[in-house]
Amino acid sequence: MSSPPASLQLLVFGGGWLGLAAAREAVRRGGRAMLTSRDPARREALAGEGFGSLDPDDAAALDRAVAEATAVLVTAPPEGDGCPGLKRLVPALTRTGAYPDWIGYVSSTAAYGDRAGGWAFEDDPLNAASLEGARRVRAERDWLDAGRGMGLTVQIFRLPALYGPGRSPLDRLRDGSARIVRKPGQIFNRIHVDDAVAGFFASMARPHPGRAYTLCDDEPTPADVVMEGAARRLNLPNPPEVSLDDPSVSDAMRRFYRDSKRLSNARAKAELGWRPRYPSWREGLEAMLGG
Repeated sequence: MSSPPASLQLLVFGGGWLGLAAAREAVRRGGRAMLTSRDPARREALAGEGFGSLDPDDAAALDRAVAEATAVLVTAPPEGDGCPGLKRLVPALTRTGAYPDWIGYVSSTAAYGDRAGGWAFEDDPLNAASLEGARRVRAERDWLDAGRGMGLTVQIFRLPALYGPGRSPLDRLRDGSARIVRKPGQIFNRIHVDDAVAGFFASMARPHPGRAYTLCDDEPTPADVVMEGAARRLNLPNPPEVSLDDPSVSDAMRRFYRDSKRLSNARAKAELGWRPRYPSWREGLEAMLGG
């Protein structure tokens, strides 16, 4: 499989966990990375790791970053009035006349809505059942419209629950915050952060303008099965079992339980030559344990 060029200059709009993972991979591949954050402390931390960082509200700094970027990845979540990345990047692209080779927008599988345990594919109607999902649908549409209007190579990536070092059932079991919620028939996929990042770079190497990809693992699994498996692997007792409306259940966890669906990654495999390094939660957790 081909790789992005060594001259890669990645601009990440959204310097959070996923954005930082993508920036690290860009550097590992011989490129450079610049990330945005409104938080001065976060920008300082990013600079401490050797990355360029900027305030997305600093138009002059954003113009300079856009002019240098060969690829742009938008990981910032949508707000009530749309995607903050689109609102700032499209004017910057217009002002500078920049033309990056690739733009990736990170969406969510919440855009599919509930499938009552059935399969969801990229060309299915988007029936978001939550405010978060509806905002993702709008942001996807706005980015695709901008791509068509400006002749840009825009790709959409729909991700399910992300996990990885520091953010996994293992960590919640260790710190005592883990809970088991049983909802009969509820099922969904997940994806290791490294596999999501690998999907972005596979797309840079094989771009398909206007295409949407679901990046997920190969094995849809109920959350309680994953948590019990993680507890067994750590030789710990199962965490407390609670109802979905228990105060100890986070809002994010409730959102995941709102929908039940199986996700297919067949398009990403066929068109991008991508394969998840961690095809199920078992391999992903085992890798974090050093197995």
